Amino acid sequence: MPKKQANPVDAHVGHRVRLRRMLVGMSQERLGELLGLTFQQVQKYEKGVNRIGAGRLYELAGILGVPVSFFYEDVAGGSAAGAGSTLPGGEPPPVMAFVSSGEGLQLTLAFMKIKDPRVRRKILDLVRSLAEDDQVPEQQPEPARVNRA
Repeated sequence: MPKKQANPVDAHVGHRVRLRRMLVGMSQERLGELLGLTFQQVQKYEKGVNRIGAGRLYELAGILGVPVSFFYEDVAGGSAAGAGSTLPGGEPPPVMAFVSSGEGLQLTLAFMKIKDPRVRRKILDLVRSLAEDDQVPEQQPEPARVNRA
């Protein structure tokens, strides 16, 4: 029996739940407590494995402090503003996937706390430099030539 695939819209809504939960600094355990669920159920919602019902989505919106429409922003085929913001197959674009990841979110939140624009620019320059270095293939040293006379 093949493994059940998440519906792309359910997966998108789940990603948005995860993004908002992380932005407000709430754990899956805490969200589960507020909803009367286990953190495993919250995980399933966030992965899009289990569909979130209308009443539960309304409840989530209240807990996370966003309108219900927040969870549907950028759904493919949605509003003109959201056109092209989900890749074919329901995958979020790389930027959204990064920002939705734990590391991406932590990096973004920490970067936003830096007030000095010069420091922010230096960090950006550093990251660009590291990214460029990562793109240059390492050159292998040529083997030493043996002089046979």
